[in-house]
Amino acid sequence: MSGALLEVEALAKHFSRSSGVFRRDRSVVRAVDGVSFSLARGETLALVGESGCGKSTTARLALRLIDQTAGIVRFEGVDISDLAGQPLQRLRRRMQIVFQDPFASLNPRMRVGQILEEPLILHRMGDAGQRAARVAELLGLVGLSPSHAQRYPHEFSGGQRQRIGIARALAVEPSLVVLDEPVSALDVSVQAQVVNLLKDLQARLGLSYLFIAHDLAVVKHMADRVAVMYLGRIVEIATKAELFAAPRHPYTRLLLSAIPRPDPLRMRAPVPAGELPSPLSPPSGCHFHPRCPFASDLCRSEAPELVDGVACHHAAELPEFVVEAHAPQSEAALRRIALYAARRAR
Repeated sequence: MSGALLEVEALAKHFSRSSGVFRRDRSVVRAVDGVSFSLARGETLALVGESGCGKSTTARLALRLIDQTAGIVRFEGVDISDLAGQPLQRLRRRMQIVFQDPFASLNPRMRVGQILEEPLILHRMGDAGQRAARVAELLGLVGLSPSHAQRYPHEFSGGQRQRIGIARALAVEPSLVVLDEPVSALDVSVQAQVVNLLKDLQARLGLSYLFIAHDLAVVKHMADRVAVMYLGRIVEIATKAELFAAPRHPYTRLLLSAIPRPDPLRMRAPVPAGELPSPLSPPSGCHFHPRCPFASDLCRSEAPELVDGVACHHAAELPEFVVEAHAPQSEAALRRIALYAARRAR
């Protein structure tokens, strides 16, 4: 990984909302509120957080699918914040996206071959024969047969449809691919296949991924670095190893403590969860302070800056986070577990 492919500085997106009988009451939703990060060539950066925290909006801003309210987006060292027309269309070839729903993102009236050929036509890449060869190559690249080009999306399983979505994103040879929760709609066994495919394609083609997810188990397998978002802001960003071993922000600890454990005798250290505030009226200061057991008056009045990868006034003072601990069990509970295991062994 050498050099930054994508740089985002103080990115913001505000949506106005009207309410009331005559639609005169206006409020502003700060969906993305001052987000900054960079993505190196060949790297996978995961954006994680609860639903509604601004992950997908941030990704669409980075791709210029929607216009930002404030901030700068640089791609390959060029400020693309105000690009439009032909310059923006040429940029699209270098930046692609794989959507969450593999069925809704594919045109049901088009055959797979037409779906994969469409971006080649839009970007004027090759003649008819070259495009047909490229379609066959793309299908093979994602583990499908060239004969599948004649089928319609409804004739495929969910995992196969997502492979088609991946092939479409790769058709014009991008360097950046945004993966917007690409496996959340798939069965667990299929998720593993698609994740392994994505990692293999990244190694073979030198791709950079901006990976949007809420499943931390998948993030741990996919990402090089992780950025944690909460109500439009990044509260922590670190390497995967650092974040999973020693999370520094209370919200990151909350997310990690919520990961289910398969062993009934082991559990994450409990962290108070509280309720997610409304994005229409976020708390003052640090947005997380109503749910944070370490909040102080400073947290309630002043928003912390992202310093050394964490946005928390008390990050240096927090107690050590026990990543995994034995859960206390009563004798009766232990007997029930032993009985269950004995029955399973028969």
